[in-house]
Amino acid sequence: MIDNARALRPSHIPSDLHHRDAKIEQLADALRPIADGDRGENVLVFGPSGTGKTTLAKFVVQELERETLDFRWGYHNCISGSSKAAVLYGIMRDAGLGADLRKAGSPTSEFIHRLRESDRRVVAIIDEVDVLEDDTTLQALYELPNVTIVAITIDEDDLFAHIDSRVRSRLRSAETLRLERFTHAQLVDILQARIRAGLRPGTITSDAIHYTADVAAGDAREAIGILRSAARAVMRENDRSQITTAVVDDNRTAAREEIHLDRVEDLGTHKRLLYDIIEAAGEVPATELHEAYEQRAQTPKATSTRRRYLSNLEDKYGLIDSSGNGKGKAYAVPEF
Repeated sequence: MIDNARALRPSHIPSDLHHRDAKIEQLADALRPIADGDRGENVLVFGPSGTGKTTLAKFVVQELERETLDFRWGYHNCISGSSKAAVLYGIMRDAGLGADLRKAGSPTSEFIHRLRESDRRVVAIIDEVDVLEDDTTLQALYELPNVTIVAITIDEDDLFAHIDSRVRSRLRSAETLRLERFTHAQLVDILQARIRAGLRPGTITSDAIHYTADVAAGDAREAIGILRSAARAVMRENDRSQITTAVVDDNRTAAREEIHLDRVEDLGTHKRLLYDIIEAAGEVPATELHEAYEQRAQTPKATSTRRRYLSNLEDKYGLIDSSGNGKGKAYAVPEF
């Protein structure tokens, strides 16, 4: 049934992006000066979860990489590490620079020096940029003449509400891309492309494709995750040879749980600790959560930073729920 399992992964970068032609061209235009040896325009990419922000950025820079000599790019998701050292190190290593350096024990000035001294242009893709702990991270990258930033996040207002005024002014001058959720018809096209790339012909009904698009409600990540879970379920069951709407319905919850777990695995140390305390408790009052965190964290983050982490875990990534307000607020992990 499955010809190419990679094509069924939500993180897979396909050979063609459907229904994003205008955004591809906009981002490509911003980065095109790099091909001429100049610095590209810094770019902000906004949009809800599942609209293909990260896929778009990686797709365009991979195309640029095929056409351009003396060019490198690095990707870092701030959810996995939001400190200045984590971000700079992640970009540098992903770009193939400074293999001899270590994140622990190396000063951030050395990461910046290594990026500055590179004889190649570098595009730094910074995902979930709104959870950065230190605004000087972006400031330092802006000041490097050979580095172009592509910053990705969900909410524009939330990003600008939490950054230093100097960085804010620079960000407001960046090229801006805003992605909307996919329509039902667009999501069907995306699913069909993944099916052609990953499954054998005739292994899914047309009704099942449309039903998957319906339940995913414009979220491409969820739609592809459901498709993947349904395909694996059929392979496990000898009495089924085709993905039907019933199979999709049976595996919707499993797909969402898998996406949830993938997001949890990506969390950095402090965000993961907060999540683990909530998950272990089932439901925990905010006061007890902060007390447990302070007892277990070697170097606890400030309360304001923790609250921002919790807000992101709830509002942007759907990893936790909250109820109540003030001293009566409590957190829990959602049920599927």
